[in-house]
Amino acid sequence: MNLNAPRGTKDILPEEAERRRALERTFAEVCERYGFGEIRVPTFEHTELFVRGVGDASDIVRKEMYTFLDKGDRSLTLRPEGTAGVARAYIEQGMSSWPAPVKLWYNMNMFRYEKMQKGRYREFWQLGCEIFGSACPQADAQLIGMLVTFFDDLGLDEVNLEINSIGCPACRAAYHQALRDYYAPKLKDMCDDCHERFEKNPLRMLDCKEAYCHSLAEEAPAQLDYLCDDCKEHFDKVKSYLSMMEIPYNLNPRLVRGLDYYTRTVFEFVSSHVGTQGTICGGGRYDGLIREIGNIDVPGVGFALGVERLLLELDAQGIPFGKAARPDLYIASFPSTAANALDLAQSLIRSGLKVETDVMDRSLKAQFKAADRMEAHYVLVLGDTEVSLSRGKLRRLSDGSEQDVPLTAVGTLLHDYRKKLASAKENDRQSTLFKL
Repeated sequence: MNLNAPRGTKDILPEEAERRRALERTFAEVCERYGFGEIRVPTFEHTELFVRGVGDASDIVRKEMYTFLDKGDRSLTLRPEGTAGVARAYIEQGMSSWPAPVKLWYNMNMFRYEKMQKGRYREFWQLGCEIFGSACPQADAQLIGMLVTFFDDLGLDEVNLEINSIGCPACRAAYHQALRDYYAPKLKDMCDDCHERFEKNPLRMLDCKEAYCHSLAEEAPAQLDYLCDDCKEHFDKVKSYLSMMEIPYNLNPRLVRGLDYYTRTVFEFVSSHVGTQGTICGGGRYDGLIREIGNIDVPGVGFALGVERLLLELDAQGIPFGKAARPDLYIASFPSTAANALDLAQSLIRSGLKVETDVMDRSLKAQFKAADRMEAHYVLVLGDTEVSLSRGKLRRLSDGSEQDVPLTAVGTLLHDYRKKLASAKENDRQSTLFKL
């Protein structure tokens, strides 16, 4: 029996799970502030959804999907990305009748059979947002601004925004022809994948990772030179809104993203740390996706960011984000008072406090060591005398100070202490913001 996790997957242990929860909470709070509602969609979909939505010329569809036949001989695929499934739900659940724009966010695991790298797994998690119903450049800019807010709340800096416009079907045809004219004399020396991309979607050739093909992209024609008037006006407005919001960006005319449904604005947030493999987050506009899979004309724009890469970036920048909360209290007990300790802990926990007590029949000395290891704020020793008097000595571990309190008052005292710590932390935060 093989007891190793399948290649490309990992076990998430409590310390990392706590960091992920903190990351997810922060993202959910930012989404709520921007008016987004959460959506959850199935882990697998009909394969055709991804073939039509993501594009049969994309590497995801051609190489990376986990596809299988179910017992009804139907072809199903574990979701390799989030937007297609959310778009399917938008159509199926009649969200086109909702007041526009419809703003949705998600936190989902994805599956891709791809080469293993640092920060890349075959099962991975993404946080993402979609806006359906707005063709306005304000929506593009607001999504980017939302990401800037999220990164600020995490304490991240040294992350650079790159933007480009890849036009619309009306102006992209001329650009595709320009790319074919450029690549045709060089095609014989390019990789097999680029031979296929040349026929199906030459835009994908700009994103090839093979060394020779990648080098050719530097001199390839730029989409910005082929934008129609409408696409140019849209992109100019996006840039002006970013400048108005004082969001710096780099114009990257080679940026195309890896999915075929993108139109007009595309963007990435890129790390300056090698360990995170560059891109932390990417997104853009996909005005033709809903029409492609549902025959209704609804514009959209969105982004997705990888949780694993974001955690690596937090580590690279030395940000101690998501450390588990310290226990408010450790109740040390004896065999004769173990039941009383459990009863008191249960009552305090139900009041909203974080409380630990011994379940290992350890010595009093060992229990104090456990309280120190957990960095508990307080320790209460519950012996026979304390139980009989309904009083005990509450010791603060930071300075060793003690106070004699009724057991019925322990909860009130600990809640007050929590409020003082929270107030001091908020004052420090406000002081830092004022200095900035």
